[in-house]
Amino acid sequence: MTEPSGRWWALGATALSLLVVGLDMTVLNVALPDIATDLHASTSQLQWFADSYLLVLAAVLLPAGMLGDRMGRKGLTIGALLIFAAGSLWCAYADSPASLIAARCVLGLGAATLIPLAMSAVVVMFEPHERPKAVLVMSLSTMVGLPLGPIVGGALLQSFWWGSVFVVNVPVIALALVAVARFLPSGRVEQESRGFDGPGVVLAATGLVALTYGVIEGPNRGWTDPVILGCLAGSLLLLAAFLVWERRLTGAIPVFDYAVWALPAFRWGSITATVASMSLFGVFFTLPQYYRLVLGADALGTGLRTLPMVIGMLVAMQLSNRFGSRVPAAPLAAVGSLLVAAGMAYGATTGLDDGFGRASVWTAVVGLGFGAALFAAQTAALVSLPRTRAGVGSALVQTLRQVGSVLGVAVLGAALNARYSGVGDSPEHFVEGMDLALWISVGVAILGAAIAAVKLPRKPHEAESERVDLARAA
Repeated sequence: MTEPSGRWWALGATALSLLVVGLDMTVLNVALPDIATDLHASTSQLQWFADSYLLVLAAVLLPAGMLGDRMGRKGLTIGALLIFAAGSLWCAYADSPASLIAARCVLGLGAATLIPLAMSAVVVMFEPHERPKAVLVMSLSTMVGLPLGPIVGGALLQSFWWGSVFVVNVPVIALALVAVARFLPSGRVEQESRGFDGPGVVLAATGLVALTYGVIEGPNRGWTDPVILGCLAGSLLLLAAFLVWERRLTGAIPVFDYAVWALPAFRWGSITATVASMSLFGVFFTLPQYYRLVLGADALGTGLRTLPMVIGMLVAMQLSNRFGSRVPAAPLAAVGSLLVAAGMAYGATTGLDDGFGRASVWTAVVGLGFGAALFAAQTAALVSLPRTRAGVGSALVQTLRQVGSVLGVAVLGAALNARYSGVGDSPEHFVEGMDLALWISVGVAILGAAIAAVKLPRKPHEAESERVDLARAA
């Protein structure tokens, strides 16, 4: 293990890479009108600029965690950063829709590798009593990047061409590369003699891609479309076969580690974080459109109006870290989820004549609640992991959260579209659709609160004892 200051520098380096990943997930939306004009992109191609990234993310997250345990994190992290930088430059200078879609796939490959490696660094580099603070750094870098995307993108588009929203990644990645090369410890935590789970990688990747594609395209093609039904049914069969295979696997590093999943703190922490992400992404999906279509804000103004939610997250995570050693995960995550539900319930009563003042109140409450719930859930999951399971465990947490986010956007997008037909429709109909989507999010958040209250650890340091028990069993 590296010296204490070096570990925190290394964590800062990986946090920078996650911040760029978070920004990239939302900054594209701001640039889409300019990209459509410059590249003469169709509506379908515009959608694939985002969907290609998500599909690669779904396919690679789980295998990347397993490879991190097998090959070592330092070299893989450096490689992923280089891939992300190359993908960013390709996106910036793409001269056709097909080229940009391919570049987004490369960008997704880099991001999908970075995410589980960065989160597993918390487990590998830090002792259990240090991990809550490290989780705080990683959680902030991941989640704050999402709402900051429109702010950065809007500011850049006022002075530069649309490719600038991708070029801005490169200097940050260069800084992260230097810090990772200097401070991130090298070495493997698994024995090289253990085999490679090739069938598990294929089954997991194809199953998750089929599920993600079906959920993304379902609202557009219709849920009874044969292609959609085939994707969803096929994904269930593939993922079921994957779980059966992993249960019987011997002599190889598993993609899905049942020993890790058997830990209650890890299992329910992961599920709570997934449910929280599902509810929050309804806000990420509807709120920017509300600011632009109803309140008339431009791209930069839309980004700036997300600041109350960002500040709420920052405050909640800081407070959770400060008092987390004395407050068990169960009440912290449950109260946080209930705050999310309360904020969204207030937002769901929004009328056409309400303005930014009302939105700033309920989004700030949502940010507070989500920050507390996510911190408690992820900390419970990651603290329970031994170092030898850091990669596969972290990848599983992030994969479940990614699936929850995609499901949230699909379900809540369908609710919005049930009331609002798109361009030319009345803003009043959009507000009605947004309110319906938020009411659904309220129900999801309440479900998350119930899971957290009943299943997460109810005593401080309970998750750490599970990690010790697993290490002894191994």
